[in-house]
Amino acid sequence: MSDCTNCRSSDVNRREFLTKSSALAITAVLAACGDGIGGGATGPSNVNESVVLADYTALGTVGGIAVVSGAGTPIAVVRTATSQYRAFSLICPHAGTTVAINGSGFRCPNHGATFNASGAWTGGQRTSGLSEFTVALNSTAGTITITT
Repeated sequence: MSDCTNCRSSDVNRREFLTKSSALAITAVLAACGDGIGGGATGPSNVNESVVLADYTALGTVGGIAVVSGAGTPIAVVRTATSQYRAFSLICPHAGTTVAINGSGFRCPNHGATFNASGAWTGGQRTSGLSEFTVALNSTAGTITITT
């Protein structure tokens, strides 16, 4: 029973107001953050990067990971075998934060999502794996070309 003597029947009581306000706030947060399972942000749409392997000492050994600088696109290259490399977008698929190298994988500093050296999600905030790019090795020139 309401203690308001001048209230109309169409007025919202305190409980209804708080319930509806909370629901709207949660909806706004979820819309801004994505659903936490991926799709909040995507990797770059157009990449065509040539990388001189000798410029990145971490790529001198199998298992090495290096962040390569390019045309403003954060990319990690992983040396997976003697003559094989993989490249991943360092844009977290959850909300677009730039992830960092963390041991032998990657970690999003914003949401705590972790990814292994193959780009697959391994823990923390639930999301999809990192976007992978195509890598072509030119062993004669000592370069790789990374493309979407």
